[in-house]
Amino acid sequence: MTDSPNDEHPHLKLVRDYLRALEDRRDEARLASFFRPDVQQREFPNRLVERGASRDLEALLAGSRKGQQVVQNERYVVRNALVDGDRVAVEVSWSAELKVPLGSLPIGATMSAESAMFFRVVEGRLAEQHNFDCFAPF
Repeated sequence: MTDSPNDEHPHLKLVRDYLRALEDRRDEARLASFFRPDVQQREFPNRLVERGASRDLEALLAGSRKGQQVVQNERYVVRNALVDGDRVAVEVSWSAELKVPLGSLPIGATMSAESAMFFRVVEGRLAEQHNFDCFAPF
């Protein structure tokens, strides 16, 4: 994860802190604390989720638990970021080590993706998250 400057916008700091919590994933309560109870996440179609998905808080946390079974050593590197009012957009490079084989990748291989992530912040918490994930071939 790239370091953030001390004077960055609080909404961008929230998103960076959230991505760090995803890298850690050991504390589900901490992860949940980034979201409003009525959060809505939308993952647009990609190689892993062919039809896309819409998730509420419960489904987001369930997905995080499932992710812990599939990958480890996740990294989120913010390449670019924009804040406009209550909206945050980040370009992120993601990578993780596989705990299970996936496609042509064996256990222990590194999987990667370039992502565009869009957030809406309400009262200091994430109210919306939209992901456009472009995975490297696997």
